[in-house]
Amino acid sequence: MMRLLTWDVKDTLIRIRHSVGEQYYSEAKSHGLRVDPEILNKCFHLAYRRQKEIFPNYGLGSGLNSRQWWIDTAKLTFRLCGIEEERVLSPIAEKLYTDFCTAKNWEVFPDVQPVLTDCKKLGFRMAVISNFDRRLEQILLHCNLRQYFEFVMTSEEAGIAKPNTGIFLKTISVAGVDPKVTTHIGDDYWNDYRAAREAGFESYLLKREGDLNSLEDVVPMEYVIQSLEELPTKLMKLC
Repeated sequence: MMRLLTWDVKDTLIRIRHSVGEQYYSEAKSHGLRVDPEILNKCFHLAYRRQKEIFPNYGLGSGLNSRQWWIDTAKLTFRLCGIEEERVLSPIAEKLYTDFCTAKNWEVFPDVQPVLTDCKKLGFRMAVISNFDRRLEQILLHCNLRQYFEFVMTSEEAGIAKPNTGIFLKTISVAGVDPKVTTHIGDDYWNDYRAAREAGFESYLLKREGDLNSLEDVVPMEYVIQSLEELPTKLMKLC
């Protein structure tokens, strides 16, 4: 049976081009507001954590959709900075939501396309498993990555978010494969490496930066990669 590779996206295949604070600052400036980008960045992370705690997985269990969840998060970010006017916040939040749907605010890591191409040549099937909202299909399309994957499984679509193993099991159900012939690649220990293995997958942990010594007790070094360029050689053993 042809092996399936599943991929995390954010900070594995793509990353935010500029800090959220800088991008929020730029949009606010176009509406005549001046807010320090570093303060905006701190307020965004506070707003994001608060939204995530109160309305997990984009508020799907609370009657929200991901669009409203993100618009509310953007508005809360500015409110935490002392900006309260709804007539100003609404257009800013709407524009930010739209912009984060394009390649304008995202960039692809340089090792991604060559490695995805090599994996295709090796005969692997590929799909995405990501804690992301419905915009991910469009983002991958705009970043010229969508063509590599048979399908994209987001936490919004699945109704389940990593590290819950349900999203991994739903993915192999869609693909029609056994977990024993599936390998997941991602940058987060709990959401990617550990959760995938609990679902019965093989997995690799991508650590582009940071101290690898801290991982020695929890991840065998043969399953840690510092660049995706290391992956095809490891995967060839599975062919």
